Amino acid sequence: MMESRVKKLAVTLMDATTDKDPLVQEQIYNALCYLGESEPEEILNSCDEYLRQHDKLAYPHRIIILKAMEAVLKNNIDYLDKSTAKIVIFLASNEMTKSKEIIYDWQQAASNVLVAAGGRFINKVMEEVLTKFQPGILPHYFIMQTFANLSVSNVFGMVPFLNSILGTMLPMLGMAKQDHMKSVFCYALQHFSESIQEYLANLDKAPDPTVRKDTFSNEIFNAYDVLFNIWLQSREAKLRLAVVKALGPMSHLMPSEKLEEQLPRLVPGILALYKKHVEAFYVTKSLCQILEASVNFGSRTLDTQLDALLSTLHPQICAPVESSVPLSLKNHNEVLRCFTVLACTFPDRLLGFLLPKLENHHERIRVGTLIIMRQIINCAPSQMEIKKPFILSSMKLPLQDSSNKVKRAVVQVISAMAHHGYLEQAGGEVMIEYIVHQCALPPDTHPRKQTPEADDLTSDSVQNISISTLFLISTTVDRMDEVLWPYLLEFVTPIEFTGALTPLCRSLMHLATKRQEEGETTFLIHCDTHANLPSPCALMARLLTVSSQPYLGDGRGAAALRLLNVLHLNIHPMLGKLWNKKIPPLVEHLEANTEKSLSSKEWEDKLLLLLRETLTAISDHAWICQFSAEMCKQLNSYNGFPSEKNFLYKCIGTALGVCSNKEVVQKQLQELLETARYQEEAEREGLASCFGICAINHLDETLAKLEDFVKSDVFKKSVGLFSIFKDRSDNEAEKIKSTLILCYGYVARYAPKELVLSRIEADILRNVFHYFNTRVLGIKVETKDLMLKLCLIRSICMISQAISSSAQSDAFVFSRKAELLAQMMEFIKTEPLDLLRTPIRQRAMISCTYLVILEPPLSEPDHVELIDTCLSSVLALPPLDVLKERDGHVPDALHKETLYHDTVSALKDLLKSVLQKDLTPRGLQSMFEHLGPWIRSSKEHERERAVEVSATLLEFYRDKLNVSTVVPFSNLGVLVALFSPRCSDSLASIRLHAVDCAYYLLYIQLCYEGFAQDYRDEVVERLKDLKKGLEDPDFTILFNTCYNIAMVIGKRLPPDQLMSLLLMMFEGLADPDQNCSRAAAVMINAILKERGGVLLEKVPVIMALIHSKLQEVDEEHLRKAAQQTVYILASQHRTAVVSSLLGSSLPFDSHTCAMWKALATEPTLTSQILELLLDKVNRDVPYKENKSFLLGSTSERIATPLPLAATCALHEIMSAPESGAAVLGLYPHLFVALLLRVSCTVGVQLPKNLQSKERKSASRSQGPRNLDPCSCAVEALSAMLTQGGSDEVVKSVGSAGGWELMKSPERHHDGIALLARAMAKHAGPKLPLIAKNLFPMLNSVYDSQRITTTAFVAELLNSSVVSDLILLESMMDNMTGRQKDPCTLVRMLALRGLGNISAGSPDKVRKHGAQLLASMVNGMDDKDDPDNLVALEAMSSLSKLLDHVEERDIRSMLLHIAIRIRPFFDNENHELRASSIVLFGNLTKFSAGNCEDVFFEQILNGLVTLLLHLQDPRPEVIKACKFALRMCGPNMGCEGLCDMFLNHLHEDRSLHYGEFMNDVCKHLMQNYPEMLNRLISTNLFYFKSNWVDIRAAAPMFIGFLVLHVAEEHCKQVDLDQLLCSLNVLLKDPAPVVRMKVAETLGRLVRVV
Repeated sequence: MMESRVKKLAVTLMDATTDKDPLVQEQIYNALCYLGESEPEEILNSCDEYLRQHDKLAYPHRIIILKAMEAVLKNNIDYLDKSTAKIVIFLASNEMTKSKEIIYDWQQAASNVLVAAGGRFINKVMEEVLTKFQPGILPHYFIMQTFANLSVSNVFGMVPFLNSILGTMLPMLGMAKQDHMKSVFCYALQHFSESIQEYLANLDKAPDPTVRKDTFSNEIFNAYDVLFNIWLQSREAKLRLAVVKALGPMSHLMPSEKLEEQLPRLVPGILALYKKHVEAFYVTKSLCQILEASVNFGSRTLDTQLDALLSTLHPQICAPVESSVPLSLKNHNEVLRCFTVLACTFPDRLLGFLLPKLENHHERIRVGTLIIMRQIINCAPSQMEIKKPFILSSMKLPLQDSSNKVKRAVVQVISAMAHHGYLEQAGGEVMIEYIVHQCALPPDTHPRKQTPEADDLTSDSVQNISISTLFLISTTVDRMDEVLWPYLLEFVTPIEFTGALTPLCRSLMHLATKRQEEGETTFLIHCDTHANLPSPCALMARLLTVSSQPYLGDGRGAAALRLLNVLHLNIHPMLGKLWNKKIPPLVEHLEANTEKSLSSKEWEDKLLLLLRETLTAISDHAWICQFSAEMCKQLNSYNGFPSEKNFLYKCIGTALGVCSNKEVVQKQLQELLETARYQEEAEREGLASCFGICAINHLDETLAKLEDFVKSDVFKKSVGLFSIFKDRSDNEAEKIKSTLILCYGYVARYAPKELVLSRIEADILRNVFHYFNTRVLGIKVETKDLMLKLCLIRSICMISQAISSSAQSDAFVFSRKAELLAQMMEFIKTEPLDLLRTPIRQRAMISCTYLVILEPPLSEPDHVELIDTCLSSVLALPPLDVLKERDGHVPDALHKETLYHDTVSALKDLLKSVLQKDLTPRGLQSMFEHLGPWIRSSKEHERERAVEVSATLLEFYRDKLNVSTVVPFSNLGVLVALFSPRCSDSLASIRLHAVDCAYYLLYIQLCYEGFAQDYRDEVVERLKDLKKGLEDPDFTILFNTCYNIAMVIGKRLPPDQLMSLLLMMFEGLADPDQNCSRAAAVMINAILKERGGVLLEKVPVIMALIHSKLQEVDEEHLRKAAQQTVYILASQHRTAVVSSLLGSSLPFDSHTCAMWKALATEPTLTSQILELLLDKVNRDVPYKENKSFLLGSTSERIATPLPLAATCALHEIMSAPESGAAVLGLYPHLFVALLLRVSCTVGVQLPKNLQSKERKSASRSQGPRNLDPCSCAVEALSAMLTQGGSDEVVKSVGSAGGWELMKSPERHHDGIALLARAMAKHAGPKLPLIAKNLFPMLNSVYDSQRITTTAFVAELLNSSVVSDLILLESMMDNMTGRQKDPCTLVRMLALRGLGNISAGSPDKVRKHGAQLLASMVNGMDDKDDPDNLVALEAMSSLSKLLDHVEERDIRSMLLHIAIRIRPFFDNENHELRASSIVLFGNLTKFSAGNCEDVFFEQILNGLVTLLLHLQDPRPEVIKACKFALRMCGPNMGCEGLCDMFLNHLHEDRSLHYGEFMNDVCKHLMQNYPEMLNRLISTNLFYFKSNWVDIRAAAPMFIGFLVLHVAEEHCKQVDLDQLLCSLNVLLKDPAPVVRMKVAETLGRLVRVV
């Protein structure tokens, strides 16, 4: 009987294999496997019988069964008896060979069964399969494949059969006509050969250690003969591939003499396949195996095939490795293995083949050859040892290759050479030089064109590889030390290796440090024995110069300085101590900064100081002369490096300054002048700096050399030569002149001031103007060369600075001052006023700044012209944004912005210099006469610049002022009046600068009154604090600040000037700038406040007038003034003002709203206004019914106008923060009135006239407030709570979405509940008065008011504050009274309120328990409750009450309630399901005592339902089930089950349902095994559930039950009924259900 049941299960599952869903099929397979784990032999027999009986079952379904059989076999192979194995083997053999045609998946599955059985029963398998492998009869395809797979899976078991198999198979090879048969023979031969090799390699473990290679050699050769000579010629690519896969392993087993004999045909045959196959990997792999086999026995004929091999393999390395082809990289590596095999046997011929390829004109061939070279250098070192010189000499051409790919390959070859001793040979230096060259490659400046090759290389990539290689061989290859030191120093000075300096310095640092450790003798460099090494002077000059740009080349500055420090002994023996002290801080300075943060000038100064100290320490004049000569010699090397060259000039100047030999100095200066490249700006600058630095110690020689140069033939020839080409001559000559002019400027700047003063006019300026002024036929011609102008300006600036910084400057009368100023003015005037093209105006103004302060003073006309010219040249420029957009000489916007700020700064400095010369009130007045028109300009950017300049000048005036006698500052009023309107300018920057101007003017006045300059006045200092108000864009703050500023000014101005100031400020009302006019309005507002009394007579007229003015000019200052006026009027005539404003048309516009808000200013007045408006709200009915709508079938409600207007007015007043005190006083009345107003306006429509208005305003998309009656009431209530100190209530309700809910007719009561909850939490003390006013509304004639009041009271009962305030009894009585209300919603809310007592006043529930329970039971039995809303609330509330009632009160009703709620467990309404299940969980608390047995039965009745509904589609139902199960657990008498429910059924955690149910069923069957049939029957009911997840959970539940039931209880299961039901469910449309059924069917093996 048991066998038939297992078989029945298996058959049921196998019948289901026809399911088309792959997941269901997989589960069926798993179920069969599960059955097989329990009863492997029975299941294997059942599968065998099923497949035999269902001979016509389609093969896709047979595959599932065969795969299950394979799995059962594999997992239970050690426990099967031979008879079962024999049956399975026979079946699989028949399944595999049943169809003569190949049906791959089916026959493969059968073959796999045989292979699995062969793991233990190899003899049985072979016995069966060999019956179908008869001599002379071509076997089935899968017979051979099975042999092959068996030879792999069981080597030791299969190899003893192979000799006979091969003997039988060989004659069949000729019989195979179809390609697939030939392929499978090849497949078998391949795996046979691999198995034999593995067997022979592990003879010590083999069962028959006597097996030898020659046992199989002849058969393998005979097979080879067929495969190679016949099948390899096939046109079918797959067959050829199968043949070639087999030939490789077979070659190792062939007799050596036969292989030797076949090689002349075999190798070409294999090579020919490359042309026929797209994928070469298998061909190469086989070829490599053949080559290894040939080499192993020392083949002599292989050399005849070498040329063919090389010519075929070489192109494959040359071809790019395609990442998109999976086997491309593998093939590449296999080919390299072939070359390694050949290199070990034929090194000479291989090199003879490869090296000429390095000269090929195809890049790929050259790269591929180099890759092979690297391979054989690394993998055949012993064979290549004597070939090193030959290989090195062959690298000459690759070293000259320009291809980046070739370069990378060469670098990799050189790296291999370094590791194997090649670079120590003659010619190794060339390789090192090549690496250094690649380290110095310039970066790619242009984007490379996209090529078809994915690995296209950039110069940067080659450079990075080379840098890594150089450092690697320097630091890790010990034998390279002798080669690299000091050889690498040769690459430091040549300019072409500049890009490689950083890696060079790092490698040299490592080598030098290592040498130092070995001793001084090995470290010191002997230049006489190393002729090509740079001299110490050359090294020092080079390393110091490149350090001037320290972050280029990956931080070459730090590397160069470190190397310089290490080499100090080789530079000069006196430098060790100095450099060890000075250089490390320099390196630290570099590392502490970045390229952006490092100051270039500061860094250069540090390096020049190091140079100066170094030369001083050396104190060897001959060495210094040699050093300066070396630097001059290196100058031309830096022609492409302007910054470095400029610095080198400064170094030369420093060295010449230290040099004491004047002849050498003059000679070097002459050479510099003759060889300079005057076309380059950096060179001109560098040469001038050199002359200036040199003049510190050699002034006379420097000036003499400059003058001599002009007179020399060299200069004349240069200019004369240039004149041959007219256009060029002008340019070249101007550049030379520019340089000479600049040289004179730098000489004046650097030379000792006591010496240079006497030379300025006589020598320096004379020559400067001689070069600048060009004369044609005796007439002066103005130069147009920008560079010449700039050089002249800079030179004059430096000359002026030199004069002013001299100790004798006061006594020095600069006779050419006026001439120089005139020249500067001319330059400024020629600059365009609409563009900022060049720095000429800025530089010229800087020169004027220094010239102005020199004696003699300027004349008045010159003074006026200077100021006006400079002001108009800068202040009239277009705004900065416009300047950035316009084209000019400045290359980009950032530079333009910098130039602009520098230009403005230059103007400020110039004006300060002018003012310094006349630091009096008259001088100040004179300056602002020029600035006044610009300060009052209509253009913002001009005003901004003028006021900014003014603030700077006034600050300067105050700081420099020194009053010796008290004098009147008579023009203070005029100046203050100039800036006062600007304190409210449209630009914040102007406002702030205007306050600064007033601040400085007032302190200037205090100084003139006799106060000390450092005196600080409290009133004036307030201006600083007030500046923050001017930054604020808020008009209220801005104009209040302006008013305060005016008060400060008024307090400190002399009385005789105050009136004129006020008049000027009133005139500001007409200012074209709107902000200035607004400031005037602020002042007017104060006056209106003074005269408010006269405006109280005709309130309606005045109110209308104010409103019309606000409509005409909607300005902030006018609005503020209007609000002030309204307040004054209302304080005396509140009724008239309210009536007038209520008469305004709805919706209120912004002007009317502003006027309402004015009434919130003063608490007493506001309270009176609010009472008036409350009266208006309550006096009229809230809405009128329109019965004519839709023929009277329904009615619409239309809001009445007066309460609506009063509600809007209440909102506007209570929106003002000032209304808080008044609202607080009327809190309960306002709250109840507005709450009921909200209630009465839900769903109420606007009157028709207002609806049209609202539509029009909506179409114009503009702003009158939403006029919806309910929205107005909600907003008013929200505003009232906010101003009444209950803003937490507002936030709480808002965050929960309560305000929107209140407007919804369906969810209004939910919104009210949220409001009540927030009130209880945040406004408890206010509730008694609110409740007192609210209770009468429970009997309101309006349903809406009863609903609102009930909802509010019901939620209050949820809070303990009700009990605290002694409101509970009255509220409970009111809720009980509502149970008979005609409105269903009121009855539901009343029950909710009674249930809420459990949370709000749990201690009172016990006292009123019977009354409360009766109400809930009555609610569950409510007959007028079609949607079960009242019942739902009754269940939910009862759940809450149960924790607090007396047990005696509930026990009498317990069973009634449990039975009443049971049908709701599976109700379609998820809320009913959740509430009923939660209530059931709560009822379990009362099941102890005499109710225990009765209620335990109820738990058992509901257990399956609760467990299945853990898969409910609704989360809240799942949560309820978890709760109920946790509650039921302790009552079930099973500790394990109870613990499971408590530990796993957490509400906030996800549940792995399958694992959980598995454990639950385990406990159920351990503790209640007798319930098995009952539990299964209940589950069967849910097979028809509407919910897919529950339909899937039910069979799974059953599966787990039977999985854990004890054997003795299995008889309870009606297996036939269960199988029938599962069979039906197995056709369920949901795949997940069918999967669970299949899973359960597998588990039913437990009950059979």
